[in-house]
Amino acid sequence: MSIRDLAVKNPRTGQVDFTIEAADAVAVQALASRARSAQPAWQALGLEGRAQALLALQAAITRHFDAIHAALADDTGRNKIARREIEGALASLGGWAAQAPHLLPTAWTDGRFDPRMAHAPQWVPYGLVGVISPWNFPVTLSMIDTIPALLAGCSVIIKPSEVTPRFVAPLQAAIAEVPALDGVLQLVLGDGGTGIALIDAVDAICFTGSVATGKKVAVQAAGRLIPSFLELGGKDPLIITETADLDRAVTAALRGSVLSTGQACQSIERIYVARPLYEDFVANLVAAAKAARFNQPDRHIGEIGPMIFGKQAETIASQLADAVAKGAKVLSGGVVEHHLGGDWIAPTVVVDVDHSMALMREETFGPVMPVMAFDTVEEAIHLANDSEFGLSAAVIAGTLAEAEAIGRQIEAGAISLNDAALTSQFYEAEKQSFKASGLGGSRMGPAGFQRFCRRKALIANRGDVTPLSAYSEET
Repeated sequence: MSIRDLAVKNPRTGQVDFTIEAADAVAVQALASRARSAQPAWQALGLEGRAQALLALQAAITRHFDAIHAALADDTGRNKIARREIEGALASLGGWAAQAPHLLPTAWTDGRFDPRMAHAPQWVPYGLVGVISPWNFPVTLSMIDTIPALLAGCSVIIKPSEVTPRFVAPLQAAIAEVPALDGVLQLVLGDGGTGIALIDAVDAICFTGSVATGKKVAVQAAGRLIPSFLELGGKDPLIITETADLDRAVTAALRGSVLSTGQACQSIERIYVARPLYEDFVANLVAAAKAARFNQPDRHIGEIGPMIFGKQAETIASQLADAVAKGAKVLSGGVVEHHLGGDWIAPTVVVDVDHSMALMREETFGPVMPVMAFDTVEEAIHLANDSEFGLSAAVIAGTLAEAEAIGRQIEAGAISLNDAALTSQFYEAEKQSFKASGLGGSRMGPAGFQRFCRRKALIANRGDVTPLSAYSEET
């Protein structure tokens, strides 16, 4: 590979303690050539054979679990969530393998209008899929598209974020123990230039990241007439009605907003509370926010980890400054703290906010909870929908029926009812992103698998061939 060194900072210390060699276009094309050569044999294994290979990868990752976990914990500065990322990937491998026999219908179907005709599908995988994954959940978001693409019969090249690359080497060691994946599943290190080269080398691209970069990926993919599957930003709203249980609402709002230090696309970033509940909710939320602890100096304690990417801390500080300048009040947290050399932000409750503020309109990606009061449910729904984003949302009400009625009016792809950010805990529901939050089919369920195949129609005539004379103007 062509060598270009990139320095990598440790999120807990802020120090450069790791370097990677970024691949250029020539190196990426070499990986792509290898992947394309390996793909026909991989496809020929059939669904059952590929499912068995995924189970072999599951076993290999289990053997390398500790090494992958140690590297991922260094990448992200967090311990338990790093472990859960790997556990989630293992569950995903097993889950997709178990679903394999049911994913591709192949039966012949009789025609509705002509009894002579029948049709059947053939599912043809894309030869090579590229996956560009972000820094906030390096393993989860590297594997979420990779596993169904592999099962579909594609070769896959993953380009993880250059911010969190330490997990790659131990993961590659596990992949190397599965002979069937030789050349079929590869990882390449690099920055945006490497990502551009990957889009130019593949037949379909999956990208998880910001809206701005996602638009560039979509344009480049469109120029090559290849599909792009994009999971982009969010500004997820939470509506809390007058009938909601206060303790439940506070518990869900805090976890849904600050888990993973808010560095998740499905984090709650706007909270709308019915006015009769507003003061008590804010008081209890502030108390709960102040009780949360940084996981330092020992990362085995506390609930709030460091900011993984220093530039994101700058974005959060800028949004808070803008909000305060426009009249907002910070009731907890609110400043970027420096511990051990890294950037840390305590759970931050902000009130007296409105939609003129960047804090209420732009993705924050941090543990910040701006809270607004509303007077009517119609007003709350309007505020929730007043956004360019539509990834997910949440509603907490006195009954599930009340929450559902509101949720059905929110313009977003997944609505958590009587909880918040449930897409981080429940992966089975098919969903698509609304508005600027993404493009393409669901990552979940059979649709998440079928998007990696082109569907071919086999159309059979079981009767006589229609002669040209049947179309004569004289008959």
